[in-house]
Amino acid sequence: MSEVEGFSDKVGFIWSVADLLRGDYKPHEYGQVILPLTVLRRLDCVLEPTKDAVVARAKDLAGRIENIDPILLRAAGQPFYNVSPLNFTRLLDDAPNIAANLRNYIAGYSTGAVEVLEKYGFDNQITRLDNAGLLYHVVARFADVDLHPGVVSNEAMGYLFEELLRKFSEMSNETAGEHFTPREVIRLMVNILLAEDDDVLRGTAPVRTMYDPACGTGGMLTGGQEHLAHLNPRARLEVFGQELNAETWAIARSDLMIKGQDPARIVLGNSFTADGFTGQHFDYMLANPPFGVEWKRIERQIKDEAEHLGERGRFGAGLPRISDGSFLFLQHMIAKMKPVSEGGSRLAIVFSGSPLFSGGAGSGESEIRRWIIESDMLEGIVALPDQLFYNTGISTYFWIVSNRKAPDRKGKIVLLDARDQWGKMRNSLGAKRKEITDDQIAEITRLYHDAVHLGGSDDRVKVFANSDFGYQHITVERPMRRRWYLTDETISAITDAKPYLALANPPKGATNPAAAVREGERAQQQLFGILRGLRGVREDREVAFDKHLGHALGQAGITIASNLRKAILSAAAMPDVDAPVVTDRKGQPLPDPDLRDTENVSLLEPAETYMAREVRPHVNDAWVDESKTRIGYEIPFTRHFFVYAPPRPVAEVDAEIDLVEAEIQAVLRGVAR
Repeated sequence: MSEVEGFSDKVGFIWSVADLLRGDYKPHEYGQVILPLTVLRRLDCVLEPTKDAVVARAKDLAGRIENIDPILLRAAGQPFYNVSPLNFTRLLDDAPNIAANLRNYIAGYSTGAVEVLEKYGFDNQITRLDNAGLLYHVVARFADVDLHPGVVSNEAMGYLFEELLRKFSEMSNETAGEHFTPREVIRLMVNILLAEDDDVLRGTAPVRTMYDPACGTGGMLTGGQEHLAHLNPRARLEVFGQELNAETWAIARSDLMIKGQDPARIVLGNSFTADGFTGQHFDYMLANPPFGVEWKRIERQIKDEAEHLGERGRFGAGLPRISDGSFLFLQHMIAKMKPVSEGGSRLAIVFSGSPLFSGGAGSGESEIRRWIIESDMLEGIVALPDQLFYNTGISTYFWIVSNRKAPDRKGKIVLLDARDQWGKMRNSLGAKRKEITDDQIAEITRLYHDAVHLGGSDDRVKVFANSDFGYQHITVERPMRRRWYLTDETISAITDAKPYLALANPPKGATNPAAAVREGERAQQQLFGILRGLRGVREDREVAFDKHLGHALGQAGITIASNLRKAILSAAAMPDVDAPVVTDRKGQPLPDPDLRDTENVSLLEPAETYMAREVRPHVNDAWVDESKTRIGYEIPFTRHFFVYAPPRPVAEVDAEIDLVEAEIQAVLRGVAR
């Protein structure tokens, strides 16, 4: 930024408007005035050379042509125009009516520009400034700043606007992280995203596209443009974005407007339910979507697309939990990758730790990971330091996904641990207390670029095969062994069971409910006596015990419902490791639900090999129910970088305790004196 001539002076001059606002506005509100007026002043300066011609042309065509937009846009030579005869200088000629005149001046802009200013909510600020007696002074201050393209280039204007935005974001710590990604994180992501294509991007005049489906204020897209401009001034990066929040959309769109780029490429709306770029594909994509945001409000639309379009839509791989839509963003971005035949695409997206491992085998999250990894699209994951973002101190990661991996990366996934690459900030900003320095950005970029050739020489980098992250979730069964007999405890359990208690409930429509209750209670007492009489019976087979039960009931002349009989047999079935195995009608052993267990077994190892080594030496009758086996994928990042630290020797801890106790005693003696 410092290389842009006059940059600091312009920022300082515009920032001085805050002096006028102080007292009537809180510091975090300054941006509500300064940002839209900066946009207005830039547009005013850009349109000045053609302003009179556009105004005259608009008057000439009034009432004659229904759609005059294309004509006025050509006359203005810009993607916007203004048909009001007013400008910033003329606004100052009528101080008493400056509020009305400013509104009329804004209304003279073409639809796209007016919409941006509406989303800023600037009309409310006009009223507020006018009531405070500040409107004339603020407009006069902006009229004094020269933002003509000949003085402030599009590049410099972009830097200026970004710097103002950064200042206001820092002053609004509580919400900055929702819409503003730290600049050093953007630079790191862009560096790694574009590093593989350095040679191509240094060509004569390459043109590439970049997309952000949750673009916030547009910082990611701006970072991409800055990096490519530094790499090759002749290169052009056309940016596209979509944003749900109206105010931040207005900021992102303003950024393009004041740079002289097409503002229509920043779309307002929900990327999932109102995709602004349906059918379009991009060379690069970047995103920092909100962490852990539920998608219940759009659940119906998402599930409808997944159900009806399947793999032809965006969400065919699976749906994550309602409580976290992170993977929806990633699938949406993958759907916008260019086919490999057209050059393919690369993307980088910031996640919390949850998408690495949340969801067991067969769950939506696991199936999405499986699809990405088995399709050989996951290129790498970089772990970032904690306390790096404005609104959260949690550890974060960014994933690099590509459908055009370099030959030496095919079938491989790079994990890069950059959690120790940070410097302490002089002043914290919300939850942000750390930053990544330029040297550290360069080091992380180098490590990622060289990862597959390091050969394990750097502990911060590990390279895995895709299959290393897959596992079989197997169900280990053991045979059921039971003996059937009754005890006081099992009889008590039977008398507490619903079928037994239901005996005393009068049937619906009973003519004499009280009598029905008494009859039911007598049946309960009879059955209780029968159960107590069976306490000496002990059988190895259910059918044999059931015969005893049936005989006793028959002798007493009692008939019981099938569900009550089933409850008695279930309560009488007592686990016994020495009992014979219970089998089905085909003689096959029945599994014991109480002994059922599950194991996660690497995809690289047959389940039977694992069973023979790990399970059967301890329980030789166990088997795997293959009908329940599920394939899962997870990325246990921290486990792979865990370094065991042995506990301190007991003698060392004791010596430290003795020292502390001596210090406490010395303090107490001093107090006693």
